[in-house]
Amino acid sequence: MQDIDAISALIGQTPSSPAQTILITTHQNPDADAMGSSLGLAGYLRKKGHRVTVVTPTDYPQSLYWMSGNDEVVVFEEKIRASVSQMMAETDLIFCLDFSALDRIKDLGPMVRQSRARKVLIDHHLEPESFADAALWDPTAASTTELVFRLIVELGDKNLIDVPIAECLYAGLMTDTGSFRHSNTTGNVHRMAAELVDLKIDVSSIHRRIFDNVSLDKFRLLGYVLNEKLKVLPEYKFAYITLTDAELKQYRSKTGDTEGMVNYALSVDGVVMAAILIDRLDEIRISFRSIGNFSVRDLSSAHFNGGGHRNAAGGRSSLSLQETEQKLLSILPQYQQQLLATF
Repeated sequence: MQDIDAISALIGQTPSSPAQTILITTHQNPDADAMGSSLGLAGYLRKKGHRVTVVTPTDYPQSLYWMSGNDEVVVFEEKIRASVSQMMAETDLIFCLDFSALDRIKDLGPMVRQSRARKVLIDHHLEPESFADAALWDPTAASTTELVFRLIVELGDKNLIDVPIAECLYAGLMTDTGSFRHSNTTGNVHRMAAELVDLKIDVSSIHRRIFDNVSLDKFRLLGYVLNEKLKVLPEYKFAYITLTDAELKQYRSKTGDTEGMVNYALSVDGVVMAAILIDRLDEIRISFRSIGNFSVRDLSSAHFNGGGHRNAAGGRSSLSLQETEQKLLSILPQYQQQLLATF
């Protein structure tokens, strides 16, 4: 679904089009693609003369605070529910970025669904929920920032992409491709990256601010995880990590500190699937990664109320951490032949 014309009509593309009040939201625990696409789109829409607010359902890592527009982001908390509800009631248009279903934005989901505002979905995850009036959806896109870039170009406004907007878009593109090493790194990805670099963005600075901005507590947590919590099951080519709430508190874990840890498990020689199971008190959150043709999205969707991409997916469990771990281990025999055949 690529409703470029419908989106153009909704945001107004003529000089006489009236300014609109626009709200942009993204998934819980936003990553660089979520925040990069949201803040990049916000910067563009403000240049078009619109009044724009970015609202996130939860907080996000401090390594993303450098993005232009971050100071104006509204992070949802229960104590501001009334003001966010009022904001929803007064907005003309809601952009939903980097998620395919409203349950991915927690308490904001019912608010968005009930809002009278027109809704636009921009996303690259599979099986999008049908709630939007218009959508720019492409599961072959490497990132949502790639789709935002495509939208701006298709609308004839490439000249409005300045350095701050370009930095936001590049951050999402870089991280969702694993610094351009994942299989979703296409020619279009490199062409987009080249166009953004040509705007004189500081590529090394973006990389440093996202990846080389690690607290001592996070390093100590990572050391503990690799030394004590990483389990490898060669008979399934599978490695996984479990983390309790107590362990997270012991190492003073902050939002984003566990981001990317599952990739260490996947990097073990001979491993083709990895997972990290984290106790977040209200639920167990699971991140899956794989290589080759083994689909962690299918596994997560079938057993853990999850979804995502073939090689990167998430899931949830209402069981205890120990029960979730046992459930995961119990289903591995179903996938053993597939896992052993994957290289």
